[in-house]
Amino acid sequence: MSESYKHILVFRSNIQTERDKCRVGIALDNHPLIEKWGVDLDDDERILRVVSYKLSQQHIMDIVSRCGYTCEELKD
Repeated sequence: MSESYKHILVFRSNIQTERDKCRVGIALDNHPLIEKWGVDLDDDERILRVVSYKLSQQHIMDIVSRCGYTCEELKD
């Protein structure tokens, strides 16, 4: 049974604090093509995971950048 996880986008980010997370969250929460997202603030790489069936990695990087933060796609 092979299931595709291409709709789960994973990034290393510079989102450091809950306040940062809230700032980015406003844009991610309000985007109609983002199903779910989360940032692991306990991880050294501040892993950002986004579930979207339509958006590309570049779209997410652009959204995060417009909020004043950076993220970089993590490859398998």
